[in-house]
Amino acid sequence: MSSVPITKHGAELLKEELARLKSKDRPAVINAIAEARAQGDLSENAEYDAAKERQSFIEGRIADLEGKLSAAQIIDPALLDADGRIVFGSTVRLEDLESGEEVTYQIVGVDEADLKDKKVSITSPIARALIGKSAGDVVEVQAPAGIREYEVLEVRYI
Repeated sequence: MSSVPITKHGAELLKEELARLKSKDRPAVINAIAEARAQGDLSENAEYDAAKERQSFIEGRIADLEGKLSAAQIIDPALLDADGRIVFGSTVRLEDLESGEEVTYQIVGVDEADLKDKKVSITSPIARALIGKSAGDVVEVQAPAGIREYEVLEVRYI
C-alpha cells in the first residue's frame, strides 16, 4: 500500500477518533449486546440486532482508521520549506479575478477535507491547479460553472 499524505492535525484527529472508538464505543456496544442477550429470545430482539449492527460499524471504522494511519505519511506544514511554492499542507490566499473575492484554503488529505473549514483535498481541481505555483501566479481552475481564474496572493506554511 502506498503512503497517503495527511497533515499532523488530521492525523491527530484520526488518532483521537480511534482511541474513542476503542476505549468508549466498543465497550459500550459490548455491554449493550450482553444486556440484550440477557432478555432472552434473540430472534425477535430488536435491541440485540441494533447493538450487533452498531458493533459491526464500530469494528469496521476501527479497521478503516488503523489502515489509514498505518499508510499515512504525516506532514507538519509548519516544518515545510518549499521556497514559497504551494505544496501539500500549504495555506493559500487567493483572489478570484472575476469577482475580486478573496478566499483562503489549506491543501490537505482526502480524509480531512472540509470546505466549510476552508480545507480542500489534494485531489480537488483547485488544489491540483495550485500545486507548484507561487505568490503572484495566476491559475485557471476547471469548476462546474466553467473555468475560474485565481491569483495567488499569499502562501503560508502553518
